[in-house]
Amino acid sequence: MDIRELERILKEHLVARIGVADLAPFKEEGKAIPKDLLDPYTHALSMAIALDNEIIDGITDRPTNDYAHLYWKVNDLLNRAAFAASMWIEKQGYKAKAMPASYFAHEPSLMGNISHKAIARMAGIGWQGKSLLLITPEHGPRVRLVSVLTDMPLAPDAPIENSCGECMECTEACPVGAIRGVSSDPTTNRYENREQALDLQACFERTKENKAVPEYGALVCGVCIKVCPWGQKRKKKT
Repeated sequence: MDIRELERILKEHLVARIGVADLAPFKEEGKAIPKDLLDPYTHALSMAIALDNEIIDGITDRPTNDYAHLYWKVNDLLNRAAFAASMWIEKQGYKAKAMPASYFAHEPSLMGNISHKAIARMAGIGWQGKSLLLITPEHGPRVRLVSVLTDMPLAPDAPIENSCGECMECTEACPVGAIRGVSSDPTTNRYENREQALDLQACFERTKENKAVPEYGALVCGVCIKVCPWGQKRKKKT
């Protein structure tokens, strides 16, 4: 299926990378909310929008007002891009469901309807680092993600190799020590579960503290995004 027209549309929505994931592994794991969410679909389109380097560089051990505004702005851009993609797919005669860019379907477990990062990893956009962030070769973790579920017979992309190596920058910089510094399984480039890599509750509590600050007003932190050498590497090239 030729999706070059869709790629042109998504570029107009500032999408920097797109990829396609086969949903079969996700169906086998049964981690979607609700559990039958993926039943009508066979593939997921993953999309990434790059974040503003200057704003990310301004983060210290706390986010900034600019970063909080960027978070909301990029989420809106992602949702618009996902809507445009789903409309295009439906015009081709297939089903499509745009998933929200940032949403807790079940807050006690800190889970969305699906994991945008897991889908992006399977779609070859990047790998999940020690922080569980999706790290791209082009932008490091300086991206945000969204997904569209579909039954369109798209050719799936393949995951790429985890290139974090022995780097511990995010682990050492985390203000609450939430990142455990554990490498993913080298044979699968993934973690057995989220808690293996990250103390999710500690991370979430930190973002809630930040949200309570009127200057921020969002569940954001951004420290691990800033310090990742892959993002710094890209910054130096621009």
